[in-house]
Amino acid sequence: MPEKFDRNRNARPAPEKKEFEELTINIDRVARVVKGGRRFRFKALVAVGNGKDKIGIGVSKGADVTTAITKAASVARKNIVTIVIENDTIPHDVQVKFGGANVLLKPASEGTGIIAGGVVRSIIGLTGIKNLLSKSLGSTNKVNIAYATVEALQQLVPRDKWLNAKPRTPKQEDK
Repeated sequence: MPEKFDRNRNARPAPEKKEFEELTINIDRVARVVKGGRRFRFKALVAVGNGKDKIGIGVSKGADVTTAITKAASVARKNIVTIVIENDTIPHDVQVKFGGANVLLKPASEGTGIIAGGVVRSIIGLTGIKNLLSKSLGSTNKVNIAYATVEALQQLVPRDKWLNAKPRTPKQEDK
């Protein structure tokens, strides 16, 4: 009896599901001046998130673009923070200044969507937040805006940990 053979032996195995989604936000060509001229490298800003409550950003340089992105993604995975999300939005307003960049995040009602520009939108898109208002003030440096956004998300406090918050009680209909 002939042996069974795999008709599709050259097929690639199914790609494994990544835990974190990677997003390259910015790539810059940077240079240092040496005796013979300029030496160019690339600086990458990468954000990683799991689409739920974890986000991280990383900045790194490399001789070529792919090296810079790989190193930045590695740095981002090492700097992951957990954020607080309530009803697909954030629990309260928060404003953070990092360097010259000033980022303001506000909760939004259901159906509003993410109203944010540039770097803030990219970072929020990697989280589970669906409704948010934001404003980026001051510097337009993408690295500083990214760090300010993650710092703002890190400063969020859940509603039940607020000092003056009343504990939520079930409504009369629920009883």
